[in-house]
Amino acid sequence: MARDGALYTCQSCGAVQSRWAGQCAACLSWNTLVEEVSGPRPPGALTPSKSAKARAGLVFETLDVDTPTPPRLVTGIDEFDRVCGGGVVPASAILVGGDPGVGKSTLLLQVVAAASLRGLNCAYVSGEEAVEQIRARAQRMGLGHAPVKLAAETGLREIMEGLKRDRFDLVIIDSIQTMWSDQLEAGPGSVTQVRAAAGELVRFAKKRGVAVVLVGHVTKDGQIAGPRVVEHMVDAVLSFEGERGYPFRILRAAKNRFGATDEIGVFEMGEVGLREVKNPSALFLNEGGERAAGAAVFAGIEGSRPVLVEVQALVAPSAYGTPRRAVVGWDGGRLAMVLAVLEARCGLGFGDRDIYLNVAGGLRITEPAADLAAAAALISSVVGEALPQDCVVFGEISLAGDVRPVGRMEGRLREAAKLGFGRALAPTAAAGLGFPVFGVGRLADALQRIKDGDFAAG
Repeated sequence: MARDGALYTCQSCGAVQSRWAGQCAACLSWNTLVEEVSGPRPPGALTPSKSAKARAGLVFETLDVDTPTPPRLVTGIDEFDRVCGGGVVPASAILVGGDPGVGKSTLLLQVVAAASLRGLNCAYVSGEEAVEQIRARAQRMGLGHAPVKLAAETGLREIMEGLKRDRFDLVIIDSIQTMWSDQLEAGPGSVTQVRAAAGELVRFAKKRGVAVVLVGHVTKDGQIAGPRVVEHMVDAVLSFEGERGYPFRILRAAKNRFGATDEIGVFEMGEVGLREVKNPSALFLNEGGERAAGAAVFAGIEGSRPVLVEVQALVAPSAYGTPRRAVVGWDGGRLAMVLAVLEARCGLGFGDRDIYLNVAGGLRITEPAADLAAAAALISSVVGEALPQDCVVFGEISLAGDVRPVGRMEGRLREAAKLGFGRALAPTAAAGLGFPVFGVGRLADALQRIKDGDFAAG
């Protein structure tokens, strides 16, 4: 029989049950229910403030009131500010997640150091490192002179009391999974503790007008650990991504109440920290020699900036009964659709061939405009004809085999011209934009043009 006050919380989804079971009824995860006893609140524990307005009841306001918008806090790290929407909004809460060792702490230490050098009052609170370790890392990165206030603490009550003693502009909490509230008996890192700590810090940010950045750990499937309610609490969720073996790191917004959610910031990891990459296209392109068969340069759009990246394909005879399909940096379902269209509309057979598709540089492409670039790389690999070195490709493919126009075609072509490209294989609608475009209305036209090598200028 369960003890009085005992509840069982799923450490995977946060669902609460009155009795223990081997499997969570909400998310169907096994062995994730942990007992959490709700006991009396200790003396001096954190409690929600009761203001006079709260005691008076709910007060309604109207929309037709001119409310001054506070200026954004520009940290000085342009790529970070870009993803946030032009700077950090005061009284906002931001959650930054990423794989272990990808550089979350390094990025935020550089952000808080740059912001403090611009006159902002900044604090960095770590629950994972000692102050001496943070200071040594900052000195190794050349940031030892930045007037950042450091603290190493996991107790939420102590952290809140320390933050309330000063007027901060920007506060970093590294990480939310290490914070511990003494009003709960659950251990640090549990769903209950993460939810309570995040809620208290978000309330502090809104009440005091402080921008708070929370670092979150991720699970093995790439999701931020803890209850999903934390992502709903905060104003922005940023994901810091990077493939092992590549020095490139990409900061991407998954949620942003104050800006676009498709912006990215590109960094390069070096010996002294992260370096901002102002021109990602030059970073993701292969500069050396002629382009091999099976490669196509895709002119994509990431947020507000055009990015050129190389899409590589290899089609080889299958050595086993079941052909292999391997894709890195693109959606596997999208690849299956393009292969089906190539077979049904263009007469190419892939049933007895292995297919390998890779986006160079570790970038992940999500927009449908990459369909034609992937198809061109596959066709180039099959027929053994390389695309011209100065040709970019973009366009969406329909199930009927049509090549459809995509958004911001002029910006894609402008970026290609800036990097020295002189022609494009694109939808017919892209012709007449002041750039040599070989327009194709159907995928079969692109197949024929690549087969014939019909890319003569003019």
